[in-house]
Amino acid sequence: MGTDHSPRRLHVMLFPIMAHGHMIPTVDMAKLFSTRGAKSTILTTPLNAKILQKQIDAFKNLNPGLDIGIHIFDFPCVELGLPQGCENADFFTSDNYVGRQDLTLKFILSTRFFKDQLEKLLETTTPDCLIADMFFPWATEAAEKFNVPRLVFHGTGYFSLCSEYCIRAHQPQNRVTSSSETFVIPDLPGNILMTKEQISDLDEESEVGRFMIEVKESEVKSSGVVVNSFYELEPDYADFYKSFIQKQAWHIGPLSMYSRGFEEKAGRGKKASIDEVECMKWLDSKKPDSVIYISFGSVANFKNEQLFEIAAGLEASGTNFIWVVRKNTGDKGEWLPEGFEERVEGKGMIIRGWAPQVLILDHQATGGFVTHCGWNSLLEGVAAGLPMVTWPVGAEQFYNEKLVTQVLRTGVSVGAQKHVRGTGDFISREKVDKAMREVLVGEEAEERRKQAKKLAEMAKAAVEEGGSSVNDINSFIEEFTVRRP
Repeated sequence: MGTDHSPRRLHVMLFPIMAHGHMIPTVDMAKLFSTRGAKSTILTTPLNAKILQKQIDAFKNLNPGLDIGIHIFDFPCVELGLPQGCENADFFTSDNYVGRQDLTLKFILSTRFFKDQLEKLLETTTPDCLIADMFFPWATEAAEKFNVPRLVFHGTGYFSLCSEYCIRAHQPQNRVTSSSETFVIPDLPGNILMTKEQISDLDEESEVGRFMIEVKESEVKSSGVVVNSFYELEPDYADFYKSFIQKQAWHIGPLSMYSRGFEEKAGRGKKASIDEVECMKWLDSKKPDSVIYISFGSVANFKNEQLFEIAAGLEASGTNFIWVVRKNTGDKGEWLPEGFEERVEGKGMIIRGWAPQVLILDHQATGGFVTHCGWNSLLEGVAAGLPMVTWPVGAEQFYNEKLVTQVLRTGVSVGAQKHVRGTGDFISREKVDKAMREVLVGEEAEERRKQAKKLAEMAKAAVEEGGSSVNDINSFIEEFTVRRP
């Protein structure tokens, strides 16, 4: 009787924190590994599984035979001291929970409840590796018990990871005399300038500080890091990271570029709040590079006063725009100047909720991107070849802004100076107007656009066969296939 000696496919298990900014690239990773012949399993909770399953089913319909699955973990919110239905970080950025950011930390710490379930799953399935979110430091210890290599996924790029490392090591912010005084980040290539106001200066004795120490220690003990980036975007920082921080790191991005068709691009994340076809028709009616796209991601939640200033600045600039607004969709009088929508009819579109962002960025009519500098958005802007107006709000976004404005030189800062979680630094209509004009018009704008187009070509090459990211994916698959017991 014959014996089947065909090699077992690599099994990659992926475990994102329950937040759209981490779940979206995780689904992209699962698609990527499956197209390279591996089996992918995403771990999540019941409510998030419903969101992810729609995307996976749509992908499988377009790519029959590929192996992507979901394994559901129990997450009893109420028993863990969280509100009913609180299975995603979006819960804390809805209108009903503005000002309740203290619950976000409790939400993250509550995910330790998954540890026993993860250990039981690893014991029975023994995947070849586990790519677990940075917010799950306990995953390294859980994986070690069953000799499963644990990889860390941060959801950001090399530049911010290196910047944070150098600031943590040298504490340059403690040697300046004022919060607005600039300093050069020590040891980091490029003479990058920052201020104390722009960094998240955590007290290591606080609950958040102790947790972040745990995250860093867990990363050191892990089998490496998977990065949503491509080498040509930040070569000095990729090299620095691998030399001084984490020896094992694989760059496999931009992950958004593996979604190639209309349906895949439209289906990333949640269901759009606008008909994608109608949105594309509106853009088709505009001249190339004439529309500004404004979006601040899934976490930032601006106050009415700031939304009012954005609207006034947009109107003053006279530019065509698509503006994504996530909150306060009821009384327009609170956050829009009177008669605003009537005056900008035909020139502007407001999307209330979730937008088909990649489709909009990739359209030839889109000429600039106003972004909070979240890493997913920044990479999507790079892949689309767009100059950016940078408007960081919190987290690692000020580091990402420095990459765009000081290293890549494809961006104009709107002038945000302070790291303010959730609501961001207040920006006047005059600054909004100035930044809109500056990113679209003039000699410097043309230079930024040329540089942005070059980066887009590099991104495209990185994800083609023989490109830097595809080579790293192949290297990753080979390594963890060889490691298999």
